[in-house]
Amino acid sequence: MNRSRLALAAALTAAAALLVAGCGDPGGLRGAGATPTAEGPTHLWPDLPPPSAPAEDYGAIEAVKVTGVKVPGGDLHKVDPADVVRADFIQNPGTYEPSDTAYKKTVDRLKDCAADNSGGTGRCPVLKAYYRDLTGDGKDDLIVGISTPDDNLDIRVYAEEDRRLTQIMEMSDAVLGVELAGRDLIIRAISSLPGYEYHTVWSWDAHQKTMLPTSDEIVRSANASRPKSPRPSPARPSGSASPSAGGSR
Repeated sequence: MNRSRLALAAALTAAAALLVAGCGDPGGLRGAGATPTAEGPTHLWPDLPPPSAPAEDYGAIEAVKVTGVKVPGGDLHKVDPADVVRADFIQNPGTYEPSDTAYKKTVDRLKDCAADNSGGTGRCPVLKAYYRDLTGDGKDDLIVGISTPDDNLDIRVYAEEDRRLTQIMEMSDAVLGVELAGRDLIIRAISSLPGYEYHTVWSWDAHQKTMLPTSDEIVRSANASRPKSPRPSPARPSGSASPSAGGSR
């Protein structure tokens, strides 16, 4: 037996001794038992015929042009949010029907926004405006909330393109809170199920050129003891024949 084979034999003997000594080591590897068999998805009712028409959407499906409002230099920071909302509400009732009392009262209150800026009546329903690039074009978009007489919050988002104003999102709901996360708008709304609330994520869709509700979930409310009001009845968004996110799920 040559030197290399003698060295190999010695190494194997030492390794075997270590394995024997480690058999009683409580830190050694142990089997976890049998692994459950993975189950693939089970397709229910595979013979269902295809639907004859798509289900009704609750999100806006197209952008809406807003006329009569100039955007100096294409900068929405230079536009009065109340002027934008006033023009948009008149042209696009959105989730409301023009005959709705809440819609009529909101339009009436919007007339007082200019007076409020100089110490007026305080009836202006337009909340503080926020700005964020939601479309990814490098320019800030305008996010506006409007308090309506039916205790809902109407949320509208506007983008600018070629000095023209476009409404890219509109919804109305019994809103508990609104958050910005990156380029997403997250809306928390009251659920008809006591102790729960809806979380809806609205994201820019480059194909539709509008914000769409890309995620919608019902979660346990952090304030579960708070009494809940029923969600508003389904309504139709501007520029679409489909119910908006303010409608029932």
